[in-house]
Amino acid sequence: MSKAPNSVLIFAAGFGTRMGDLTRKTPKPLITVNGTALIDHTLEMTAAISPETTVVNAHYLADQMVEHLREKPVIMSIEKPDILDTGGGLKAALPLLKQSAVFTSNSDCIWDGPNPFPLLKNTWDPNAMDALLGCIRVENCLGRDGGGDFDLDETGRISRTGNFVYGGVQIIKTARVNAHPNRTFSLNAVWDDIARDGRLFGLDYPGRWCDVGHPGGIALAEALLRGQDV
Repeated sequence: MSKAPNSVLIFAAGFGTRMGDLTRKTPKPLITVNGTALIDHTLEMTAAISPETTVVNAHYLADQMVEHLREKPVIMSIEKPDILDTGGGLKAALPLLKQSAVFTSNSDCIWDGPNPFPLLKNTWDPNAMDALLGCIRVENCLGRDGGGDFDLDETGRISRTGNFVYGGVQIIKTARVNAHPNRTFSLNAVWDDIARDGRLFGLDYPGRWCDVGHPGGIALAEALLRGQDV
């Protein structure tokens, strides 16, 4: 089996529109939960895999992101003039990541349980997988509107619709991303191609997870981190 990936892209370019006034002058990754910015919660988790390279992308209020991360061991990937969505953001960052498979992570969620990064690293099998997504059962998700995104069969292979929510952390091979014809696109398009080949897998995360993409998620995440029954 080939070496597990050790480069990470953290998505931090979005407008955070669901946050309303909270993101009018502040990028969502700098919103604090328990006194710590969301981007810093994410960086603390990535430390468990000792990444060789960590890239953070930025677009909305990018200057604030650059200043906040100035002393951190990260490389910035600034998207301009337009925001590139998840697939386009990863494609733009590939020259900085320099690996054939990488971790990606959203920066607007809190995990309660084992760190998902080493779990994914230990489960990754590049002989069978082109992507491995960290997935949480709907009943273990806080601040989530709607049902699940995926179903996982007994081997972990993913299909659309089901009782699992994508938690925002994955390992993905970069070849299909790099080959995508568009500059701006969602990773969903790449996942669909991978799924058709039977190489899209999910990890059943054995803990709870909170979406902090909207104002109500902040209080839920803080209660979760305090160990309260929420």
